[in-house]
This record gives sequence, C-alpha cells and structure tokens, in this order.
Amino acid sequence: MKVVILAGGLGTRLSEETVVKPKPMIEIGGKPIVWHIMNIYAHYGFNEFIVGLGYKGEIIKEYFLNYYHHQSDLTIQLKTGAVKANNKGEDWTVHLVDTGLNSMTGGRLARIKDMLKDQTFMLTYGDGVADIDIKKLLEFHKSHGKIATVCAVRPVARFGGMSFDDNKVIEFKEKPQTGEGWINGGFFVFEPKFLDYLNGDETVLEGEPLENLAKDGQLMAYKHPGFWQCMDTARDRQLLEKLWEDDKSPWKVWK
Repeated sequence: MKVVILAGGLGTRLSEETVVKPKPMIEIGGKPIVWHIMNIYAHYGFNEFIVGLGYKGEIIKEYFLNYYHHQSDLTIQLKTGAVKANNKGEDWTVHLVDTGLNSMTGGRLARIKDMLKDQTFMLTYGDGVADIDIKKLLEFHKSHGKIATVCAVRPVARFGGMSFDDNKVIEFKEKPQTGEGWINGGFFVFEPKFLDYLNGDETVLEGEPLENLAKDGQLMAYKHPGFWQCMDTARDRQLLEKLWEDDKSPWKVWK
C-alpha cells in the first residue's frame, strides 16, 4: 500500500528556515521531519512512499538521491574513483514527483492520481508526527467500508488551563489537551474513488473534496487520543527538538 506525503508547500510561518529549504527538510534531531514521518509508517510495514514536491523540491530530491551513500560506510579507491558502500539504509521505495510549484493540497494529489487509482492508499502532510498505530488506523478504515478515514486529534493547548468556583481556582492544568473540538490530524486512508472528488491544481484537499465527502456520508473519523504535533511555527519545532533531545519523543515508535 502506497503512502502519499504532501511536501510542496511554502511553509511561510517557518520562513526563517524555509527560505533555504522546504519545510519537510527541517531537521528534528539531525534528521528531516519527513524522515521521521516515513519511519512511523515503515515501522508498521508500509515502506513505499510518493512524495508530492513543489517549493524547493530539488532539495528533497538531492537528499534522497544521496541517501544511500550518506547512510553507508564507504571505501573509496582514489586512483579509480571506485566506491564500495556498506549500506545501512532503510528498505524504502521513494517516488519523488513534481506536483507543481503553486498547486494546492488537493491539486498535488490530483497530479499523481494515476499512481493511486487501483488500490487503497494512505496520505499525510510533510510536517506532523504522532504516536498513531497505523495498522489500527487501517483496520478501522477497512471495518466501516466508506471511501475515506481521517485521523482526528485533540492538540495540546498552547497555554495552561484553569477551572473556577467563583474566583477560586479549583483546577490548574499546564498545557492540557484541548477539552473540546477534534481537528484534522493529517493521517488519512482513502479508497481510489476519492480521486473523483478532486479537480485541478487549485483544489484544496481540506475544502470541497472532504466537505463533499462528509456530505455524502463517506468520511469516517479515527479518533487518536495520544500524542500528535504539527510543525507550523518555530515554537513547534523547538518543542519537537526538545522532546527528541530528552529521549521523550512519543512518535519514535521504531527502534
């Protein structure tokens, strides 16, 4: 089963870093966040990826083009230029597909529909991690028989929360999970029929395609109460980096 990763956006809220690299290549613990995302899926046995490129896509191409040698011990014969590599890389297949510089999220998916039309596929964004069990997500999707499943999450609040009795604080929670409101966590499972809901490059995945799917009763939610964090801002990146440094990164489900 193929995993689509949307990796073509501008990442404007991380402009201090995305001016030189695309957001999926921003590093957490010395590795691009897209590598972390791939490891989540690969841990559960899904290791074929289609990466939809756009802004600075050539940097992502260069990273994976050189990945084999960068992950290997090398023996180089300087006289001949012959290279022998002791590969330590992952057993992944990665399709790097240019999906347009200005294409929207649904437009990127529409551009690769010919690669997906024959089987169920998964999709996520190139900037979010979670301790989600991908196999359970897929089992849930297969159980309901609808066209699509979206992972619903409740993010941690930015600030601490308080409960009152008159003016007396009766409960204080440091950055609790949001009490209400599930949001799109970005881990999807789609049947090929979903591709019919897409139009051209201007299609926003989170707009008419998912809205119409919901109206048709074909969108189900897999509620994930565990860890989830996107990387929209410098603050988000710092949080993820601190968790990794402290060896408290819940999304690291792989060994």
